[in-house]
Amino acid sequence: MRRLRLGIDLDGVVADFNAGWIRRYNDEFSARLHPAQVTHWEGVTPLTHFADMEEFWSWARGADEATPSVFRHLPLYDGSVPVLRALARHHRLVIISSKPDWAIPDTLEWLAEHRIPSREIHFVWDKASVDCDVYLEDAPHNLEALVAAHPERTVCRMVRAWNDPVAGAVDVHGWQEFAAAVREVSEAAP
Repeated sequence: MRRLRLGIDLDGVVADFNAGWIRRYNDEFSARLHPAQVTHWEGVTPLTHFADMEEFWSWARGADEATPSVFRHLPLYDGSVPVLRALARHHRLVIISSKPDWAIPDTLEWLAEHRIPSREIHFVWDKASVDCDVYLEDAPHNLEALVAAHPERTVCRMVRAWNDPVAGAVDVHGWQEFAAAVREVSEAAP
């Protein structure tokens, strides 16, 4: 079994971004949205009163220390942390996340609070610039870019309502499937 570098996305993969922003939105605006209503990438504006994504991100940023960004209190997807901890015993976890600068401090606090076992964290827009053996991603544009940049690597699509299959990516429907895909790559590696 070879030790692998696992490039792990956060939002939509480890952290339930939609459940987080929807909970805050419902609280602040007395709405009744549900995460299952998000069925496509950037599916925020049709569900909310925000005119565009720029207005959404302005709200999501938070006002001050008392109102942090939506990234500070996102819930975890079931099973994510136990599987990440198990994988970290044999592989190197590399967090690769695309975030605005204002979201980085809240994300670092979130990672620490949930004790995500990563020794390497990258906040980049070009996720393909971070070299890994296996990637786990949910964003359609990032999946396509990773497959194009690294056709010899394993790119796993965390299947979500807002993404469709991408040629060259391996579909995983949950954390146990991802762990099995990593095990397969690790055992097959020279």
